[in-house]
Amino acid sequence: MLFIKRIMAPRIQLAKAAWRWVETVKPEEIKQEHIELAYRVNLPACKRGTCRRNCKGNPNCLVGIGEQAWLGEIDENAFHNIDDPNSERRDKNTFVGLTNLGATCYVNTFLQVWFHNLELRRRLYQCHNSRAQEHNIESDYEPQSICEHLQYLFALLQNSNRKYIDPSGLVKALGLDTGQQQDAQEFSKLFLSLLEDTLSKQKNPNLQNVIQRQFCGQFSYVTVCNQCGRSSALPSRFYELELNIQGHKNLTECVTEFLKEENLDGDNRYYCESCQGKQNATRRIKLHSLPPTLNLQLMRFVFDRQTGHKKKLNTFISFPEQLDMGPFLEGNQDQNCVYELSAVLIHRGISAYSGHYIAHVKDARTGDWYKFNDEEIEKMEGKKLQLGIEEDIAETVKSQTRKPKCSKGYHCSRNAYMLVYKVQEAETSDSSRNIVEVPAFLQRLVDQDNHKFEEWCSEMADMRKQSVDKGKAKHEEVKELYELLPAMDGGPYEFIPLEWLKKWLDDSTATKEIDNSLFLCCHNKLHPDKVGDSKRVSLQAAELLYKRYGGGPRLDNSSMCRVCVGQRCRVLRLKNQLNEDYKEVSNLIKRTLSGEGYWVGKASLRSWRQLALEQLEEDEHETKHSNGQTNGQGPHTNNSKEFLPELSEVNEDEMRTFNEDIVCSHGNLSIAETERKLVSSEVWTKLRAYFPKAPEFTQNQESCQQCLTLEQEEKDNEAVSKMMALDQKNQLLNLFHEKNRPILTKWPQDTDVLYIVPLYFVDEWKKFIRRPTKSSPVSNVGNALLLCPHGGFMFTYDSLINGDAQHVALLWPSEWEVISRLFIVDQPISIHCFKQTTPSGPTAEYTTQPDLCWECREGFLFQQQRDLREYTQATIYIRKVVEDKMMMKEVAPEMNASSSEAEEEKEDQPKMDGEKDPDFSQVSSSSCIVNKVVEPHEIVLCFFQSQDSAKRLKLNDNSIAKLAVAAPVSNSTKLGGIRRSTRHRKLRGEKALIVSANQTLKELKIQIMHAFSVAPFDQNLSINGKCLTDDSATLGSLGVIPESIICLKADEPIADYAAMDDVYQVRMPEEGFKGTGLLGH
Repeated sequence: MLFIKRIMAPRIQLAKAAWRWVETVKPEEIKQEHIELAYRVNLPACKRGTCRRNCKGNPNCLVGIGEQAWLGEIDENAFHNIDDPNSERRDKNTFVGLTNLGATCYVNTFLQVWFHNLELRRRLYQCHNSRAQEHNIESDYEPQSICEHLQYLFALLQNSNRKYIDPSGLVKALGLDTGQQQDAQEFSKLFLSLLEDTLSKQKNPNLQNVIQRQFCGQFSYVTVCNQCGRSSALPSRFYELELNIQGHKNLTECVTEFLKEENLDGDNRYYCESCQGKQNATRRIKLHSLPPTLNLQLMRFVFDRQTGHKKKLNTFISFPEQLDMGPFLEGNQDQNCVYELSAVLIHRGISAYSGHYIAHVKDARTGDWYKFNDEEIEKMEGKKLQLGIEEDIAETVKSQTRKPKCSKGYHCSRNAYMLVYKVQEAETSDSSRNIVEVPAFLQRLVDQDNHKFEEWCSEMADMRKQSVDKGKAKHEEVKELYELLPAMDGGPYEFIPLEWLKKWLDDSTATKEIDNSLFLCCHNKLHPDKVGDSKRVSLQAAELLYKRYGGGPRLDNSSMCRVCVGQRCRVLRLKNQLNEDYKEVSNLIKRTLSGEGYWVGKASLRSWRQLALEQLEEDEHETKHSNGQTNGQGPHTNNSKEFLPELSEVNEDEMRTFNEDIVCSHGNLSIAETERKLVSSEVWTKLRAYFPKAPEFTQNQESCQQCLTLEQEEKDNEAVSKMMALDQKNQLLNLFHEKNRPILTKWPQDTDVLYIVPLYFVDEWKKFIRRPTKSSPVSNVGNALLLCPHGGFMFTYDSLINGDAQHVALLWPSEWEVISRLFIVDQPISIHCFKQTTPSGPTAEYTTQPDLCWECREGFLFQQQRDLREYTQATIYIRKVVEDKMMMKEVAPEMNASSSEAEEEKEDQPKMDGEKDPDFSQVSSSSCIVNKVVEPHEIVLCFFQSQDSAKRLKLNDNSIAKLAVAAPVSNSTKLGGIRRSTRHRKLRGEKALIVSANQTLKELKIQIMHAFSVAPFDQNLSINGKCLTDDSATLGSLGVIPESIICLKADEPIADYAAMDDVYQVRMPEEGFKGTGLLGH
C-alpha cells in the first residue's frame, strides 16, 4: 500500500516548531530560551537566491520583500511614469492631428480635407471676427459662431506646436453626440450648407459666396417628349455628385450611369404641355459647369428594403488620379475639365453603423500624400497615394471578392466613400497662390495656446526631473539601509512590520510612518502570533528608519511578552491533554453511578470537547488576536456519538456555555429531566477543570418551581383551548367541512340575506380548530378589511360572482348568529336579495349592507389599470411559434387550495382531470396572450380618496398576505371551492424577459434577438391576436402588461452577415443629426 505523507506549508511548520517545547515544559517553568523559541529569534536568516519569495514565518528572512528592484544599477526612466512631453510636440514639416472625442472620426476627416482647401482657408481667415481681435490674452478664447470656431481651428492646425489639437469646441457648438457615429456624407452636406448660410451674412461680398465658388456646379434635368419632341429643362445646382456604385467597377461607369437617359413610361409618364397630356418621354441630366473642387460621393451606404436598415456596399471601385470630365460636360468647352485627385475619404469596416473614418489628403504645396487618422498623421513614401492596409480591414465578409488589378494612374478601393478632385491649374511661377498666412489676430491666439503648451511641457519635464531625483535618493537610501537590516547574533535588534518594509521598498506608494500598534498584545508587548508578520532588524537600521519616517511604539528584545507565552503554553498543554480526558470521560459515564452525582446536560455532554476547545480559545483571546483562526474542532469530534450513544439529538451549534442547556430562563435547574444525565463526581471534576464557570447542579437539586407552575398553567390552557375548539367546531360544523355552502350564482330559496366575512378569518379559525394547542384562538372577525376608509363596502354583486368572492366567505343567517355570539364583530356585512315578479318574469335585485362606496371602488379600479400600464421591471414571456403551432407541449398546470398554507403544500401536485385552466389554454399565433391573475398574497389593498391620492389601508399582522383585492378572475372560479394557482408555469422553450412599460418595441426585439438568435427583421410578434409592428411604440401603449405572453414567429434567416452585423450595432432608432446645430437647433 502506498502512503502519502502530507507536507505542511513552511509557515505552519515554523509555527509548530516554535511551540514544540510546551510538551515538556510547564507554564511556571518557562525561561528566556523558551520565549526566544516562541518568538523564533534564533531561526537562521535566509540568503539571497535561496528563497523564491519571502519566508513569512521567519522573522530573520529579509529576502523577497522588494529589494530586488533597488539592488544594482537602475535606469532613471524607472523612477517616473510620465511620458516625455516632447512626444506631444508637432514634428517638423508635418501636419497637426485632431483628437477623436469618442466617435467623431467622421468629423475629423472632413475638417482635414477642408483645411487643405487653400482657397477656403484663405477666405475664412478674411472673415470679420471682432471677438478674436479684441480678446484679452489673459483669459481663454471662446469662439461663438461656426466661422469663429473654424477660423481658430484652422489657425491651430496650421501653426500649433502641438502634435494634435482638441476640436471639442466646434463639436460642442454643433451639438453633436460624441459617443454616436453618424452618417459622414450627411454631415458633409449639412455642415457646408450651414457654413454657406453663415458666410452669406458677411459684409465682405467676396466672402458671401465662397462655398458656391468652391464647390457648386450646375446641371439641368432635361425631359424630351417622344410624341412631339418638345424639350424642357429644369436647371439645378449641386455641391457633390452622388454616384451609385452597385454593379459598377470604375468611376467612369458610375458617372455615365448618373448621366444616362431614363425612359418615362407607364405610370411614370411625363405630362407634356405641348401635347396637353401624359406622354412617353426620356429624361437625363446635363452637366453645364463644374466647380474648382469636385466632390464625388460614392453611395456605399444604402437602405436595404429587406432588412429595414442601412448597409454598406463593400465592392471595389477603380478611380483615376487624373479625371477628365470633358466628355461629360454639355457646351462651355472653354472650361478646364481636367481634375487631379486631392483627397480620398475611407470608411474601415463592413457595417454601416460602425467602423472608422480616415482621410488620405494631398498637400497642395508639395504634392505629398498624407494619411490623417485622428491624432496620427503619416506621410506616404514618395509622392503616390498608397491605400495599402485600408483595403484589408474588411476581410471578415464571408463572400470575398478578389481585388482587381489597377492600371497605372488608377487606384482601387472597397472602402472609399468620397473622392475629392481639384481642377488642374496651369503651371505658374507665382508660388504665393499656395501660401496662406494666418492673420495677426488669429496668430496671437495661436501663440497664446503655444505658450500654454510650452508651459505644460516645462511642467511635465520638471515633474519628471523631481521623480528621477527622488528615485535616485531612494535608491541610495535603500542600498545603504538594506545592508544594515540583518541583526547580528547576540546584538541588539528591533521588530519592524513586514508590510511596512514592503511599502518602503515599493516606490509606487508613499512611505508612511511605522505603525506597530496592531501588533501589540493586551500587555502592550509584541503579540506572539504577530512575529510571523514582522521582521527582526538591527538596532542601527531601526534607528535610521525611525529617524527618517517616525512612528512606534518601538519593539525591541524586551518587548517579547512572557505572560502571553505562559498563557499559550497552558492552553496548548490542555489541548494536548483534552483527547485523553475525552476518552476517559466517555468510559466513566458508561459505568453504574455510585455515590453522589451531578446533573449534566446531554447536549453539553455530547459536545463538551468542542466546547472545551472553544473555551480554551476564549481564554487565550489575547493570544489569537483579531484575525486569528478559532480552533473550534479537533480530531474525533464527529465520533462523539460513538462514545455517548444514549444521548438525544441536540444542535451543538447552539451551545455556547457548558451545561447551559439544563438552565431554565429563571436561572434554575430545568424541569426537562429527559434532557439531562447524572454523572459521577469524578467525571464532574474533570469537566470542571475545563469549564470552571459552568453551572453546577447536584443530584439533590430541585427543579425550578416557577417552571413547574407555568407548565401546569400551560396544560390547563391547552385543555381549555381544546374544549373551546370542539365547541366552536360543533356549532359551525358545515363551515369547517365546507359543506352545504351558499353560492351567489344559485341564490338559496329559503333566505333573502347572506352574511360576508373575510376568508382570512375563516382560514385562521380553521387553523385553530385543527390545532388548538399550537394556534391562537380567533377573537375578532375583522370585517373592516373589506371596507373602505369611509366605511363603505368595496365589492358589488357582479364583482363577487366574477372573482372577488375568492377573498370572502358566505355565511347562512344561522351561522352568522353563532359567529356574532362567539366572536367580536366590528361591522356586520350582508348581501340581500329582493325578488320581484314582472310581466317579463321574476327578477332579483341585490344590495349590500353597508352600501357600496362607488368613489373608492372606481379609484381602486383606476389604480389597478394604471399599475398594469406603468411598470419599471416586469417579467413577460416569449413563446416561439413554428408554422402556427407551439414549439413546446403544454404542461398541465397545478391546482391550489384556497388557503395560503394549502397553496404552498399542494404547489407541486398535478391538476384534477377535466379541470380547465384559462391561463394555460392552447395558444396559437393568432391568439397568444395569457394575462396572469394576480395572487391575493401579491397585492396590497389600495383605496382612493377624492383628491386622487392613494391611501393604503394597514392590515393587522400578516393579513396583507391573506387578503387583498385582486384582478377579476374567470367566471369558471367556483365560489367557496378550490382556487386554482394563477402563477405562471414557464413551458419548455419559452423564455422570460425583464422589460419596462416605457421600453420601445425596437428594444424588445433586440432582447429577443439575444435570447432566440432571431434578427429583429425576422421577428413577427403578436399579442392577443394583434400584430406588433410599430418599433417606436412603447410596450405600455401596445398593451403589454406584466406576465404577458408574446408569440414569436420567425421568418427564414437572411444569409447576409453584414446586415446581421448592422442589426447588432443598432440599439436605438436612428435620429441622425436631429436636435443638432447642423439643422439650425
